[in-house]
Amino acid sequence: MTALREKHETELRAHIDKVAAGIEAKDIEALRRLYTPDVVSFDVEPPLRHVGIAAKLNNWRNVFTFFEEVTYEVREPAFTVSDEVAYGHFFGRLSGTLRNGTATSGMWVRATVCFRRIDGEWLIAHDQVSVPFDISTGMGVADLTP
Repeated sequence: MTALREKHETELRAHIDKVAAGIEAKDIEALRRLYTPDVVSFDVEPPLRHVGIAAKLNNWRNVFTFFEEVTYEVREPAFTVSDEVAYGHFFGRLSGTLRNGTATSGMWVRATVCFRRIDGEWLIAHDQVSVPFDISTGMGVADLTP
């Protein structure tokens, strides 16, 4: 691996850490700085597609209404990088204390992220979050652990 590629992968890992920190702080403005203005998000929450930073941040606002305290854990991040674009995947788990005082361990999701390098900074241009489902029942399977 070239030194530049290694540097980019380190930056991407740090970027995902910033996303996790922004979630845990429930800091919408910190999260805003991590996405492109035209981000397209295929999140677990309807509709099928969320387009633009306002829609993406609205998803996070919705999440934050449920949690008094929130944590976001990332496992097994992996990236493929070129000079101006990159993609990666990881497992993520949102957990914490709900507003009613109930502690929740959350569920693991699969996340895929696509980045663009703009003015020397990596920004998320697309993300997709999913859970596996049982084909026979059509129900999501939320109790798997990486």
